[in-house]
Amino acid sequence: MKEHDFGTVRNLAWTEICPWLCLFQTFRLAVSPRLLVLSAAALFTIATGWSMLELILPVGGPSSEAERCPWLAITALVPDKPGLSPGMKSLSSERSPENVPETTRPSALLWLRLAAPFRPSVQAEGVLGGARTVLGFLWTLVVWAFWGGAITRTAAVQLAAEERIGWSVMLDFARTKWGSYVAAPLFPLGGVLLAVVPIAVLGLIMRLDFGVLVAAVFWPLALLGGLVMAILLLGLLFGWPLMWATISTEGTDSFDALSRSYAYVFQRPLHYLFYAVVALGFGALGWLLVSNFAAAVIQLTYWAAGWGCGREQLGNVLTGSEALGMMGGAGATLIRFWVGCVKLLAAGFLYSYFWTASVAIYLLLRRDVDATEMDEVFQEEETEEPAYGLPTVSTDETGAPTIEESTTASNSTNLNHEE
Repeated sequence: MKEHDFGTVRNLAWTEICPWLCLFQTFRLAVSPRLLVLSAAALFTIATGWSMLELILPVGGPSSEAERCPWLAITALVPDKPGLSPGMKSLSSERSPENVPETTRPSALLWLRLAAPFRPSVQAEGVLGGARTVLGFLWTLVVWAFWGGAITRTAAVQLAAEERIGWSVMLDFARTKWGSYVAAPLFPLGGVLLAVVPIAVLGLIMRLDFGVLVAAVFWPLALLGGLVMAILLLGLLFGWPLMWATISTEGTDSFDALSRSYAYVFQRPLHYLFYAVVALGFGALGWLLVSNFAAAVIQLTYWAAGWGCGREQLGNVLTGSEALGMMGGAGATLIRFWVGCVKLLAAGFLYSYFWTASVAIYLLLRRDVDATEMDEVFQEEETEEPAYGLPTVSTDETGAPTIEESTTASNSTNLNHEE
């Protein structure tokens, strides 16, 4: 009689059945203190560059306090009080609304500058506006090429090999590959520029009536140039996060990153869309958790301090009231600075998660297109230990074997240096 083993439990490798489940590992990695610090450092550096550009190349009058101080656009993403809608009014405005101006700013300003650093500006105000846009784009690219490279390298090693790398290894990899990170998204823009120049020359000819007829003859070639620009920009729009993920995972250069990212985007667009939607939904839930956790830290600190100093004094501190005097005002400024640091770390999650998710999506697309295992990642070769040769053996006058003293002394010297 056949026996049935109903008590046997068989394990299912869910990551092999549904490899996209690796996207849910990105939150744990994105909230690690190391990646939060890297993202916060990048945000602070970029905001500092924006402020310098706005001082050197002022264009019109800023419409809000957040535009005058880019750090406010970052910290405004995190409220002072937990809620389902991050970016609500601060606790200070709730405590004394008659004394606190409305400084809460939508997050659109920050995202226009950070989330799409490769977006060409179509609203530049004259030469100064165009120059500031180009310089701001280059500054954002240069900064993220280093910090984003460090984040993607950490994510690639941990997601693929499940290993942690040290600070020095991570930063050294980003430093050595910095040029490739910068050049990868610039190559498509260079191709677009090469396509624009002949079409622009054709447009100059069209200033003449006879030139319109000449341009009409060559217009199919102009349309071909427009097709090239559309393909390059479309691949750049969706593929530039994959470029840095390629460099960090494969340890390769910008040319390989460019070819892989375009191939994956155009060969598996529906897969890419699915992975992006899953990552976006999971990231939104993660941001809701992180922002509210940071807001709870701030709110509970204010609440506990209010028991000691009183509600009125706490309101003066939050608003920077002149009633505090010079020393009290300095203290209130420092308190708001520490609160801003907490918000900066929380806002860093948005970008640490973005780069981490881009690496996970790259690993999935690489598996779909190239059939490469998820756990394959470039590992730098370790420095080999110096090899010590055997001593030279010779014979003396009687024919007995002896060891030359020079060789023995040399090996001993090498051992002493190694120690």
